[in-house]
Amino acid sequence: MFFPPPRLNLATARSEKRDDARWLDDLPPAWRDMVVAPISFTVHREYELAASRSFGYDAYDLRCFYHHSYVLTETRSDNDEDFYTVVTRGETLRAWRLRDDRWLTWRRTVCPDGSVSRGFYSFSPTCPV
Repeated sequence: MFFPPPRLNLATARSEKRDDARWLDDLPPAWRDMVVAPISFTVHREYELAASRSFGYDAYDLRCFYHHSYVLTETRSDNDEDFYTVVTRGETLRAWRLRDDRWLTWRRTVCPDGSVSRGFYSFSPTCPV
């Protein structure tokens, strides 16, 4: 497979990288040398919900990192006078493209009862978007 020379703008890459410097979170140290490092990011934040989505791109402008996170809440009351907010569902997912073009995915969910599941890793041939 032929790749053209990368278009690398270090000034832009550095400034955008600071915006999502946590792309290594949840990546096991043993796998850090096996992932393609992003040099730029696109971050989308939902203004009505606690949700965000980030994409990381390598020097060839190919997607090499993906992250999404959301939390859904619900207002409840025990006595119809005092209201409180509870988390009903949520998820955090991070995915890294490996050098062999597989994707390593880490996922953690919030169950309907409010408990947080243990995160787990899986491999995929494509980005989990």
